Amino acid sequence: MKLLFLNCSFDKIKFYKNCLRYEKLMQNIRNFSIIAHIDHGKSTLADRIISECGAISDRLMSNQVMDTMDIEKERGITIKAQSVRLEYTFNNQEYILNLIDTPGHVDFSYEVSRSLASCEGALLVVDATQGVEAQTIANVYIALENNLEIIPVINKIDLPSANVEKVKHEIEHIIGIDCKEAICVSAKTGQGIKELIEAIITKVPAPKINNEAPTKALIYDSWFDNYLGALALARIYEGQIAKNDEILIMSTDKKHLVQDLFYPHPLNPIKTKTLNSGEVGVVVLGLKNVSDVQVGDTITLVKNKAKEPISGFEKAKAFVFAGLYPIETDKFEDLRDALDKLKLNDSSITYEPETSLALGFGFRVGFLGLLHMEVIKERLEREFNLDLIATAPTVTYEIHQTDGVILKIQNPSELPPVNKIDFIKEPYVKATIITPSEFLGNLITLLNRKRGVQVKMDYITTQRVLLEYDIPLNEIVMDFYDKLKSLTKGYASFDYEPIEFRVGDLVKLDIKVAGENVDALSIIVPNEKALSKGRELVKAMKEIVPRQLFEVAIQASIGNKIIARENVKSMGKNVTAKCYGGDITRKRKLLEKQKEGKKRMKAIGKVHLPQEAFLSVLKID
Repeated sequence: MKLLFLNCSFDKIKFYKNCLRYEKLMQNIRNFSIIAHIDHGKSTLADRIISECGAISDRLMSNQVMDTMDIEKERGITIKAQSVRLEYTFNNQEYILNLIDTPGHVDFSYEVSRSLASCEGALLVVDATQGVEAQTIANVYIALENNLEIIPVINKIDLPSANVEKVKHEIEHIIGIDCKEAICVSAKTGQGIKELIEAIITKVPAPKINNEAPTKALIYDSWFDNYLGALALARIYEGQIAKNDEILIMSTDKKHLVQDLFYPHPLNPIKTKTLNSGEVGVVVLGLKNVSDVQVGDTITLVKNKAKEPISGFEKAKAFVFAGLYPIETDKFEDLRDALDKLKLNDSSITYEPETSLALGFGFRVGFLGLLHMEVIKERLEREFNLDLIATAPTVTYEIHQTDGVILKIQNPSELPPVNKIDFIKEPYVKATIITPSEFLGNLITLLNRKRGVQVKMDYITTQRVLLEYDIPLNEIVMDFYDKLKSLTKGYASFDYEPIEFRVGDLVKLDIKVAGENVDALSIIVPNEKALSKGRELVKAMKEIVPRQLFEVAIQASIGNKIIARENVKSMGKNVTAKCYGGDITRKRKLLEKQKEGKKRMKAIGKVHLPQEAFLSVLKID
């Protein structure tokens, strides 16, 4: 190479030097992610690593710089994963660190699995004051399935209540990872951050570089930009992608032209002409719909197509369904436009129009979980200035009919007549709960009441217990998490994953107001709980339904059988006030006339239900 330099011009020497530097940099790439439970300091640690690498100046740096939505910053959670490319010099060598951030909540576990599949290493962050939590365990198992190098990181060591040795013991006992070389840091003060970055460089293996093979790139995130269209954040496994290449999305078999490429950065994305094997980058395709670049899909080149896609792709499935209705009925089209626009940034939501006699026109919307439902409803109200009513969340049921046909329904109103149903299957989840042992009795009572089946109980220490239960998904979509937190004074952590459908003794509970079925209040409940649920619901609604000029009957029924009833008394109106003496028959005539009028009004039976009536379903138990 030295002889070659002697016979070359200065520009060529510069070119060869750049090539050598580039080849060296390719060997010095480190792709890593951060695994942590909510509130264990993942976003703060990411901020500190970015700051230490000098990717963002102190003037432009802000808290939770990787979180782009207001809701994320307010709630202190990561909803939409972000990535950033960092450069760091260690032992006089330049390294590229691709930090691939992941959401912490169970609702986004599929996105987590795709992000971890794009890495070679992961930082397991555990709070030194709280120890190992349920969601940490779930994400560690995903990392282990992907054969990642896991580096234990114990955060918040600056706090007076920190107990590092106890946390190390918990990690070793529950997860089975050796914690002798665990990195102790304080993301708040910056203590231990340099040691952590050096551990990433020395312990996380470099990606395998193969630029000559047919291109294979995994899409692990996608979103919509108002100026550039749909963007795909991809990890290049083999081959390379260059600007103006014609690429192929393997699951849809659709061809697109690469309009631009750049490296991810929260503030200033860096443009590049090529993305090579081992790198992470954003592919701009100019698409108008993000559904064409689904998370988990594989990108390849048309001219040199890969034989098979990267394994593990599946479309994100909705687990929780609820009806969303505008309070002002003329805002239906605005809600449709809002959902269309929101789907550009979140392809996991599904929706279809539905009508309700009580609420009018709206949409049955599918969500990944309860947090996802809360976030979507809040975003619709904030970003699109809508006032919405959400009906009680439900799940997907498998209805096996007597004629052999199997139906899948999400809305209780779609349930066929009882005589056509052979049996009903409901979805179950495996729930993992970590709780202080002092609350164990109350927690087991709650889980039994929610029809949970105990699978495992393990004492991590004398003070903390790990519980595993199989529990119907329908039992946890209402208020289970709130009850869990209140029973354990906020100390318990909870995580779940879907497992299978099981046969259940279920019935549809209908609510009638003034003789009319209110379809938005129908719920599917276990037969053994139907009577108590019906009584509680009509009792709650009695306090909410406004009094009318006639008596209103609120009834709970299963099929044609009424199981509970409450009456809302009529408003008294003194129709005899205008009589100033005279014969008693004058007063009787007016009272008889009032009685006839009340009968006619009762026959019409139109009662306006306030929004609180629909929320009462969520509050009963």
